[in-house]
Amino acid sequence: MTGTPGTTTPAIPTTLEEALDLVGGADAPEDLFGPYDGTPEACLRSGGRMYRALARLLHPDTVPEGRKAAAQAVFTRLSELWLRYQQTITGVTGRQVVITTRKRAYSVGGERARGDIAALYKVTYADADGAEVRALLKMPRAVSDNDLMEREATALARIAREGDRKYAAYVPELIEAFRHRDAASGSERRANVIERVRGFVSLTEVREAYPDGLDARDVAWMWRRLLVALGYAHRAGVVHGAVLPDHVLIHPQKHGLVLVDWCYATLLERGPDDRYGAATEHVPAMLDRHAEMYPPEVPGKQPPDQSTDIYMATHCMTFLLNAEAPKPLLRFARGCTLPAAARRPHDAWQLLSELDELLGRLYGPRRFRPFAMPGRRGGKST
Repeated sequence: MTGTPGTTTPAIPTTLEEALDLVGGADAPEDLFGPYDGTPEACLRSGGRMYRALARLLHPDTVPEGRKAAAQAVFTRLSELWLRYQQTITGVTGRQVVITTRKRAYSVGGERARGDIAALYKVTYADADGAEVRALLKMPRAVSDNDLMEREATALARIAREGDRKYAAYVPELIEAFRHRDAASGSERRANVIERVRGFVSLTEVREAYPDGLDARDVAWMWRRLLVALGYAHRAGVVHGAVLPDHVLIHPQKHGLVLVDWCYATLLERGPDDRYGAATEHVPAMLDRHAEMYPPEVPGKQPPDQSTDIYMATHCMTFLLNAEAPKPLLRFARGCTLPAAARRPHDAWQLLSELDELLGRLYGPRRFRPFAMPGRRGGKST
C-alpha cells in the first residue's frame, strides 16, 4: 500500500470550530485520516482515532443548539469520507465495511445468524502476529436492547476472570465489547465480538433431525457436558438465565458443547462464607416460544439462583429423549425440575456426580458412543 504524495495526517482537533474547518476543507478521505501507507490495520487504527475524535465534536447531539444544522451537514460528510476510506483500505465496496476500535480493526462480512435480539456478522481481524482470526460480531437490532448486550459482556468477562480455565471451551470467549455509533442514524449500539466456533449445531436442530427423540445414551454425554458448563459458570458467580435448546450447541463428532447467548445472565451475590448465593435482580427477559421450559421464578420476576439453570438444562435434556428413556433417568429429571427452587439441586458439579452414578448403574462403564446429524458433514459454524 503506497501513500498519496504530499499527504500527511492532520492533528486531531480539540474544538468544534477546528473540526468544522478540517472536515469542510477535506477533498478526499486521506485529507482527514492520513495516507494509505503501512498495513491496513495500522491505517484503520490511526484513521479510527481521528474519526472518533471528529464524531464526538460534530455529532448534532453534542453541539450548541444554534450550530446543529451546520454540524449535521459536516457530520454526514465525515461519515461519507470515513466509509470511503475504509472501502479503499479493505478493497471492498457496498455494505461491507470495517469497524475500528481502540484494540482492533474488524472487517465485517455477511450476516451469519439472526437471534431474538441481535444479528451476528462474520468478522475477521489480525492478531498480534498478523494472522487472520475469524470471529462473530454481535449487535442488537434495537438500541433498547443495549443493556442485554452489556449483560453478556459482563457475564463472559466474569467467567473468564473467576472461572476455572480448564473448562473455558464450554463458554464462548469474549474478544472485545465496545460501543458502535451508526454513521447514518447516529444511534449507538453495544457490540460484542465473540469467538466463532465451527461444526456445532443447536439442540433445536438435533431435535428436528431426530423427531422421535434420542436414545438416552446419546443424551447422556450432552447432559454431562451441559452440567460442566453450568458448574463452570456458577462457580464464577454467573447464572445463564436462558438455558434453552437454541442456546446449547453441540459438536456431534467430537462430543463438544458450548453454552451461548449470555444476554439474559445475572450475577450472583457472594456471601460471608465466600460462596455465591442468589442474585439480587430477576432474569431480564423471556423467550415466549420456550415459555414452558422456564421455572416459576423467571416469569414471577424473582431472583434466580443456580437451580434456575439446572431446571432449564434438565428440560433441554428431556426435550431430546425418546419414549424408551429409562424410568430412573426420568425420576432423576423430575427431581431437578421441582416448582420450588429450594427443593431443586443447586450444585451442578454434585449433580454431575449423581448423574454419573445413575448412568453407571444403567449402562455400566462409560464408553464413547458415536453420534451423527443426518445429512450433515460436520454441522454449521457459529
